[in-house]
Amino acid sequence: MREHLANYLRAGHAGLYLVSAEEQRILAELKAVAKEIGFRLYAWSVTDGLVDCNKGRIKDATFPLDALAAVQELPEKSVLVLKDFHVFLEERNAAVLRLLKDVLQVAKTNSKALVVLACRLCLPPELEREMTVMDIPLPSTRELDIVLQGILSSAKLPPLSELQHEAVLEAARGLTTIEAENAFALSVVEAKNLLPTVIARQKAQAVKKSGLLEIVDSNLCLEDIGGLDLLKGWLVTRREAFTHRARVYELPVPKGILILGIPGTGKSLTAKAAASVFGVPLLRLDPGRLFGSLVGESEGNIRSAIQIAEAIAPCVLLIDEIEKGFSGSKSSGSTDGGTSSRVFGSLLNWMQEKSAPVFVVATANDVQQLPPELLRKGRFDECFSVDLPTEEERRNIWSIQIEKYGRNSKEFDCAALAKTTDGFTGSEVEQAFIEALFAGFASHQEPNDLTIAQVLTDCIPLSQLMAEQISSLRKWAKGRARLASAAPHEQKCAKRIDTDN
Repeated sequence: MREHLANYLRAGHAGLYLVSAEEQRILAELKAVAKEIGFRLYAWSVTDGLVDCNKGRIKDATFPLDALAAVQELPEKSVLVLKDFHVFLEERNAAVLRLLKDVLQVAKTNSKALVVLACRLCLPPELEREMTVMDIPLPSTRELDIVLQGILSSAKLPPLSELQHEAVLEAARGLTTIEAENAFALSVVEAKNLLPTVIARQKAQAVKKSGLLEIVDSNLCLEDIGGLDLLKGWLVTRREAFTHRARVYELPVPKGILILGIPGTGKSLTAKAAASVFGVPLLRLDPGRLFGSLVGESEGNIRSAIQIAEAIAPCVLLIDEIEKGFSGSKSSGSTDGGTSSRVFGSLLNWMQEKSAPVFVVATANDVQQLPPELLRKGRFDECFSVDLPTEEERRNIWSIQIEKYGRNSKEFDCAALAKTTDGFTGSEVEQAFIEALFAGFASHQEPNDLTIAQVLTDCIPLSQLMAEQISSLRKWAKGRARLASAAPHEQKCAKRIDTDN
């Protein structure tokens, strides 16, 4: 970042727009850059007016027009940082925009530069060609290490071992310097030491504040999912894909997978289990949270979400039911001025070009709503199709669900239950056992095979309610997607659906 800033100023760029929420960190970087290239640094805010960063306050100019007018009085080779100036740009005041354009023209000939420092991008069309935009990345491990050493010194703690040191910095990745400092300090207060678990907990809260991403705390593993043996095997083969050994081997970083299938067949569970396979955090992106009411806000949100994911990397990024979030991208030009299309395009371009170790797992129920550009090779490593569980898979699912709710699966006839629930999805099997638990609880006894059988008499599986849609999905997936299960789908309902069509 420091090198880029220095190059822009040396090249005579009169207008820079820095997008970052870390005001103090950016000011420190600008101060170092100004000293390196022989420029003087000034800062302006509505509360302090114009301030010489080396000598203190010099002018009581608390209005934006006064601040811009004062640029002409600054000496050559000066940099003026405008704090929170995006608020005035957002208002699109004609006088502010006109004066800013005039000042930028004059500043270019006098070796002066104006730097707008803002937490988000809000650049009116009038200034798009006048200013250079820089998205400032979150702190690197090296920068976080400086904060860590400061906390160790102030708390008078002994140096951490190499493993502890790496674990603490890994837990802090994705935080700003202030957030990392607060997380380190809290860990010292709570545990009298620096614990990755405390820091990771604070990181989850910090990420949640953005409203764009959520860190999912999941203990799921592949053994908690019945069936899907081919998909599981594919993930296990890449278990060490994010390790140092993989980099030495020059193994390319896996991009991710798209999982298509019927609702309730374990698509989201597989995404959660993938994080445990790789041993990395799981982030969830809700596309609905990306869209804002202000011009440019949605595009800024997708950039921020990508920046956070890359800062936390290596990680797994789950986009659940992706077709619902971006189904309107095709008609975006006539419905929302092209916002959905631009946001979706930014996401696709990042998925294609990303080098950061972010493994994207996207799930979809309705393949007909998926844009064709999402399915092309290069966005995902593989596309898997998840069908209704086979009899053997249902037997495993019954065993897993019974054990999940604290019962001994050996006390139930899982083989018979698997035959009885032909055409059921995994979530329907779980819900049937929950109903049996409620029935047993109401009658003051433990559930048994008879209780479950009584519950199943009232269950209508999704395979009957959505027979046509399931058949259509099977036909589309044949030859276009890899099967997630090796076993043939011999269910009666499957035959019945295919025969009817």
